[in-house]
Amino acid sequence: MGPVNPPELFRRLSIALERASIPYMVTGSFAATVYGMGRSTPDIDLIICADEKQVRRLLDLLPQNGFYSDRSFAIEACRRQSTFNVIDEVTGLKIDFIFRKPRAFSEQEFQRRKSALVEGMQFFIVSAEDLIVATLECVKMGSPLRQMEDVIGILKVRKDELDFVHIDQWVKEMGLSLEWQRARAAAGFNSATYQR
Repeated sequence: MGPVNPPELFRRLSIALERASIPYMVTGSFAATVYGMGRSTPDIDLIICADEKQVRRLLDLLPQNGFYSDRSFAIEACRRQSTFNVIDEVTGLKIDFIFRKPRAFSEQEFQRRKSALVEGMQFFIVSAEDLIVATLECVKMGSPLRQMEDVIGILKVRKDELDFVHIDQWVKEMGLSLEWQRARAAAGFNSATYQR
């Protein structure tokens, strides 16, 4: 198992995704390291929007780019619009492919994805605001404490850049007010800071 080299890993992933004509965005803990205070060994989660023909094409391309996947499991995940994973044979790292949910927040989240340059590699990534909302939803559903720490890290590092009106809209709509209040308090936001 080799060392994790994010630019090289994303280069190989993006080649396969682009050749399969699959739009994607990086989310989860790796995205949190880009926007906030990084973790030492982040997981890689990709949200994709793809039909079965595109997924079959991707599965043909992944082995050529150094990835192993269970073909039958991935096709079944496509039919169910759930999640499948692949293993990077270079590093042993697991990458989760998550099909975009058919709901208003997830559709807007995908439309708002950004092109980011990280360590010389260009790839699509969830916006910081939508990552906060999606992570707060995971916290509400019982995810580990480190996910709340991801939100706090983003708030501390990016507080002057965030669109709080956008966050507030979805927090209210998705019933995440308690989690949002806890995150702001832990990040040291007083009412004056938050209402600026």
